[in-house]
Amino acid sequence: MASWCKRKIIRPVRDSVLYVLIYSVFMLSPLMPRGLLLRWHKWVSKYIFLMSSRQAAIIQENLTRVYGPESVKGQYKRIGISLYQNLTLTFTDYARWGFHRSWSFFSRYFTVTGEEHLRRAYERGKGVLCLVPHTAGWEFSAIIPPLLGYPSAGVSSAIKNPALNKLMIQFREQRGMRNITRHRCYEQLTDLLRRGECLIIMTDQDSKHIRGEFIDFMGIPAYTPIGCSRLAAETGAAVVPMYTLRNDDNTYSFVIRPELKPIYTPEGDYDITANTRLQNDAISDIIRQCPEQWVWMHRRWATTPEKLAEYLNKRRQDGACSH
Repeated sequence: MASWCKRKIIRPVRDSVLYVLIYSVFMLSPLMPRGLLLRWHKWVSKYIFLMSSRQAAIIQENLTRVYGPESVKGQYKRIGISLYQNLTLTFTDYARWGFHRSWSFFSRYFTVTGEEHLRRAYERGKGVLCLVPHTAGWEFSAIIPPLLGYPSAGVSSAIKNPALNKLMIQFREQRGMRNITRHRCYEQLTDLLRRGECLIIMTDQDSKHIRGEFIDFMGIPAYTPIGCSRLAAETGAAVVPMYTLRNDDNTYSFVIRPELKPIYTPEGDYDITANTRLQNDAISDIIRQCPEQWVWMHRRWATTPEKLAEYLNKRRQDGACSH
């Protein structure tokens, strides 16, 4: 009964409230002075973090895992506060600018560095895998390439809230980024790359539901999707890291790094593991550059070999039972 109540009543009500809240932010934010809104949200986000003991604990745990014990007391707490503020202020701007569709508008606030790397890879005509980490401005990272004139699509998991999922797809697609749902999409992605288009892809989050390997991430083995390397191997697409950072003066930097030089086995095959490690190293380097802007509240190292084996075994048993 409790499960039915949660599924049929509590969850739909919660999803509806969340949708109305986020939709109202998109509708009302453009009506308010940006400077005032940012100062208010910066203050609010600090206290949201201070009240979010569970998320603060995950951030502390992950930072300690990567960097070791704090060298200065309160150091990781300050990173957590800065992260929440960067996420909140970036989302505020994303909401305020939700109906703007031209680069001429966004160029007032964004500085692009390294576009020549994207242009060079794109002009080869084999497609570009835009490797984007979850820095605070990841939603902006997904729409900047199409705004700059590069035909682009993005692959993402559907948000569990259907109305919110539809809203987020709408705001992505009206800026030129076609949204592709992750489930059973591999053939669609290879076709897109063979047409020479750009594909926004994010591989810096944990998911045991996606084919992957245990490869170092920030120096620690983490279950990492190998889809980016598989796509590059099959299509010859270039892998180009890029990311958005929020600046202290309320502007943004969109940085495009040089293409990752592919690694091949002695037999001449594209080395899936070595190239995935290369991608993880590139993302790790970006995170080390701006630790206060990466999503440390995500349990990046949650999947272990033991948990993965247990999950796969359960799937096999469920499959056998269904037949």
